[in-house]
Amino acid sequence: MASPKLLGEMLIERGLLPKDDLDKALALQRERKDRLGKILVDLGFISQRDLYAVLSEQLGIPRVDPAELTEMPAEAARLSPAFLKQFLLFPYRVGDGRIMVAMADPLDTENTRAVEQLVGRRVEVRLASEAEILRALELSFGPEETPEADAASTETAGGEESAGADIEQLRDMASEAPVIRWVNQLIGRALERRASDIHLEPFEKEFRIRYRIDGVLYVVQPPPRELRAAVTSRIKLMAKLNIAEQRLPQDGRIPLRVLGREIDLRVSTLPTLYGESVVLRLLDRSASDRFALATLGFPEALLARMEYYLGLPHGLFLVTGPTGSGKSTTLYGSLRMLNTTDRKIITIEDPVEYQLAGVNQIHVNPQIGLTFATGLRHILRQDPDVIMVGEIRDLETAEIAMRSALTGHLVFSTLHTNDAPSAVTRLTDMGVEHYLVCSSVVAVLAQRLVRVLCAECKLPYSVAGEELRKQGWPVEEGAITLWRAKGCLRCGQTGYQGRVGIFEFMEMDDDLRREIMRRADANVLREVARRRGLRSLKEDGWLKVKDGVTAPEEVFRVTQQV
Repeated sequence: MASPKLLGEMLIERGLLPKDDLDKALALQRERKDRLGKILVDLGFISQRDLYAVLSEQLGIPRVDPAELTEMPAEAARLSPAFLKQFLLFPYRVGDGRIMVAMADPLDTENTRAVEQLVGRRVEVRLASEAEILRALELSFGPEETPEADAASTETAGGEESAGADIEQLRDMASEAPVIRWVNQLIGRALERRASDIHLEPFEKEFRIRYRIDGVLYVVQPPPRELRAAVTSRIKLMAKLNIAEQRLPQDGRIPLRVLGREIDLRVSTLPTLYGESVVLRLLDRSASDRFALATLGFPEALLARMEYYLGLPHGLFLVTGPTGSGKSTTLYGSLRMLNTTDRKIITIEDPVEYQLAGVNQIHVNPQIGLTFATGLRHILRQDPDVIMVGEIRDLETAEIAMRSALTGHLVFSTLHTNDAPSAVTRLTDMGVEHYLVCSSVVAVLAQRLVRVLCAECKLPYSVAGEELRKQGWPVEEGAITLWRAKGCLRCGQTGYQGRVGIFEFMEMDDDLRREIMRRADANVLREVARRRGLRSLKEDGWLKVKDGVTAPEEVFRVTQQV
């Protein structure tokens, strides 16, 4: 009888792991004395999904369907949440004198026996990933509560402690395996849950960790109390920041390979009353279709108009909206369409979030005098066809961008305004001459991002047209079927999965240009544009509500100021 294959051999055979990566993991295993699979995931060499698929085959233990991990049977009441979370166990079914337990480490016989003794039933193990078990436990028990510390020894999560802590000791702690593992798991779980940001916030009596998923923040389990100062230091070391400097804000970047994906993490630290607040922005470099305009929710008619303006030889195209409304994504998608060998494209950004092959990208640095305005002047000497200015913030940048548009360049940029007509008044308020706006601006796109209802659990309901009209929706008489969020395991009980754009597209024409020259305000410009077919953000959102893509409250949430 042939001996069972080793995990590393099976991963190599299936093309999931290069031999060099296995050798590195084995070398680290000799130091850490940890399981090989855990080390491979911690290093980002393989994903948890691939690991558990191969482990299931190797050990002959079936994988559990995550949909079954919804609630624990009453027989498991004697198992404490702390025990289950520490050892990654989730009892989910009983029968025939057995209790089915999902485990991340099915070879952990010691804890298997402990469950059998406490529950009084024979344990039958099923394989599940750490993320699946933690998600199920979080749904069952909620996020872990942080116990109040004794007043004499209140920990301030890296604030008061680290002020007097020895920096070398912090550096040593940040390099230890438990801290490295915890930070890697924090980032890996954020990616699995599609988070765009990770927030680590120290307060007087708690250290709060939150993921921003589809634009909304969700609390997750914090690290053990003894690791909190080291976690912050670990992230700063990874970003090549000065861990001894805790009084000034710092910014850095971490290139990382996690779950088999190439990730850039933009790190920002900010000194607060109780320590350093840290935010990590997750930028997935391997998401090749992220910037395809067709996937951003553009209706076909609007996409056709966008393609027309992207084909113009010159002019200024503006994208407006508040922070987090997807402006950068739309600009990158536009550049991706224009990125051909017969065009030279240069961007100036603050910061450069994604690297586009074939595009010359500049990161502004005001400390050495490289601002949007100065960078834009030098860009014009490089003979570009297309220019992207990350944001128009002042009169000087606005005027250079507009004169560039008038001298044969297609220019893209963003403004922070609530709607499309307000972009014109924002420019003139900066001091830009009205004739310059009329001559250079070809179109303005205002946008927001709304969460998409989870296709697995959304629920239909009927509502009277009269009630909807009272809320301002453009509907006819009679009952209308809409959809609402419910929540399931697939969407993490949020009821939503992913986001899509809603848009307001204002095309400059002779009527609008005449009103701009007459110094009309945004309200007059809006009325003129509506006569020419402008659809407001709320009206565009209604089309997605009616089609069951999103819920009415989502559209209200992002358009209430418009």
